Amino acid sequence: MKILVTGAGGFIGATLVALLRQRAQAGGRRISSLAVLDRQLGETAPEMVRIEGNLQDAQVQAQIVAFGADLCFHLAALPGGAAEADPALSRRVNLDATLDLFELLARRDPATPPPVVVYASTIAVYGLDLPDPVTPATPTRPALIYGAHKLACEILLADYTRRGLLDGRSLRLPGIVARPRAASGLVSAFMSELLHALAAGEPFTCPVGPQATAWWMSAQRCAENLHHAASMDPSLDPEGAAARVWPLPVLRLSIAQVVATLSAMQGVDAQALVRYAPQPQVEAVFGRYPRLDDRAARQLGLRDDGSVQEMVERALMSRV
Repeated sequence: MKILVTGAGGFIGATLVALLRQRAQAGGRRISSLAVLDRQLGETAPEMVRIEGNLQDAQVQAQIVAFGADLCFHLAALPGGAAEADPALSRRVNLDATLDLFELLARRDPATPPPVVVYASTIAVYGLDLPDPVTPATPTRPALIYGAHKLACEILLADYTRRGLLDGRSLRLPGIVARPRAASGLVSAFMSELLHALAAGEPFTCPVGPQATAWWMSAQRCAENLHHAASMDPSLDPEGAAARVWPLPVLRLSIAQVVATLSAMQGVDAQALVRYAPQPQVEAVFGRYPRLDDRAARQLGLRDDGSVQEMVERALMSRV
């Protein structure tokens, strides 16, 4: 099994690469070769195939074709806030480069099985003013260009699958924590910053109110779900098999719940450390998530973190 991970130098990508190396298998098969791709890569293990550069670079594309992946985890993306600030760049990175990648992966011997593509999509495809609960039938109305481009790629990956060129599985990722303390371009980064600050006993100004609700997941659980998606059987969800897209099971938690848990686990006085200064635009997008009907995803073996305590423990383990 030859595996390609795009965005391998990123927060989720690095967590997934570590998991793949630990388990040494994916899609039910032993990993024979692991290629990591990103614009810039730090130090990598000697046995890894390094592909450094932009997805639309001719040299990078030639390396992708030469590698001949059996399985690709596509994580490379321009994040939400940065995408909204530069729609043209978002199109090049989140839409055009992704479609180029699908086309490159589809170049194979017709006698061989189509490559499996696990695509990291986003809950941003749902948009605002969501019904309670969100179900597989809920219309997708992205409120950000990031979500619009991700939705377009979901649809096109499903079409590649329909035509037998790829075996796509799109996963809609929720808020993943705890991202490193650096500019990420994600408006939702405050969710990670909250965990970092309270774990360090530092003051934090929260851009949403204490009752704001979001869908949460640790990076470790996210990586485990991506890994599982490569071997899951989409036919177990007859209604979703054609669309080939599933929201990851989530913990729906209020900021107050997360703060209370961190206070107890870290032994800090959250009331003294956390100041709430809600920003209406941020709260409208990231603080009003209703319940999620994720039964189909759970039937396929995808999972949430189990509890708020377990989520926080895993999230803080991933801090760098």
